[in-house]
Amino acid sequence: MLHILLLISATIALSIMLIPLSSRFRAPILLVFLAIGMALGEDGPGGIEFEDFALTYSAGSICLALILLSGGLDTRWSDVKAAALPAGLLAGPGVVLTATFVGLAYSLLLGASLAEGLLFGAVVSSTDAAATFMSLRHGGIRLPQRPRQTLLVESGVNDPVAIFLTISLVEIVDSGSGLSLNALAGALPLLASQLGLGLLTGLAGGWLASSLLSWLRLPAGLASPFLLATGLATFSGTGLIGGSGFLAVYLFGLVVANHGAKPPQRAIHFHEGLSWIAQICLFVLLGLLVTPSELGGVAASGLILAGALILIARPLAVFACLLPARMPWREQAYIGWMGMRGSVPIFLAIFPVVSPGPITPVFFDLVFVIVVISLLVHGLTAGVSAHMLGLDGRQDRNGPDAG
Repeated sequence: MLHILLLISATIALSIMLIPLSSRFRAPILLVFLAIGMALGEDGPGGIEFEDFALTYSAGSICLALILLSGGLDTRWSDVKAAALPAGLLAGPGVVLTATFVGLAYSLLLGASLAEGLLFGAVVSSTDAAATFMSLRHGGIRLPQRPRQTLLVESGVNDPVAIFLTISLVEIVDSGSGLSLNALAGALPLLASQLGLGLLTGLAGGWLASSLLSWLRLPAGLASPFLLATGLATFSGTGLIGGSGFLAVYLFGLVVANHGAKPPQRAIHFHEGLSWIAQICLFVLLGLLVTPSELGGVAASGLILAGALILIARPLAVFACLLPARMPWREQAYIGWMGMRGSVPIFLAIFPVVSPGPITPVFFDLVFVIVVISLLVHGLTAGVSAHMLGLDGRQDRNGPDAG
């Protein structure tokens, strides 16, 4: 037991020490965490054989909940209102369009069925909260409020649609029945329950926790664990009744941060630190699950599919969905470019692999390659692309491109 504790604590400590070095050299820190996990794995010097997809799925759920809770606690309601329309359009129709475009590319490239292609598209369709929060909030990029908050809010609330699509298409692929309007229509109640229950429990849980925090007047040191416990209770309880726990825990944090008495600043810092640890654990675990020697066979296909996602699917979906929002083209272009993928696609790729259907671990490896490429490309170009589009704080927001 002690040697496991030593390994985990040493890995977290090393990862934390690498964060300032990564920022100095503008390297995507999430890739560093993945690399540490792969180095610990069976192909690396660590030599640890780890192929437990189910354990990774369970642990990853908790880590993502902690990340989203911190993101909600660190978001102002005024920013959410400003980005509600564009973020909502991208989190709903945008996810569906992205999944469709990537699914078609997957089917054409690999000769797979349309249902399997759309399943792949659904898995990689959502932007990642952890990667987006880290890139924008800790990268020193001075974006205008609207594109910044659109990216942050979108990444926090688009998971339920991606999860709905993934679960529905896994059932279709596993059954071998093929795509049909009846099959898709039959899955709509799942979407309604995911979104509806996640919305209700997240708002109600946040309001109750905030009210109790004001009424009980706990010592400052107890506010953080109280919010942690009530946030995770909201997440798990929502999942037990068939709702989206990820949406619920994000909304929980958002309500707590903006309703009634604000949580103590030390509570915000506590959850920010906990979010970092959750991101380290999640990405190291995902890296540990991957066998690098098996990625060579899917590298070329992964590169092509990543190009289809980054250069075609995401920009087309963004420009199509943001037409009603009347957003300046420069802001649309940046949002279209910065569709960062991270732990969520890798996390969702586990589900079809562990299901009894025909999906093999090669599916997971392809998703992993796409995520690595996205983290590398978007992580290295987040600031450069903002500067090229005049969105890095040096240009007047009310200039000629503001309309």
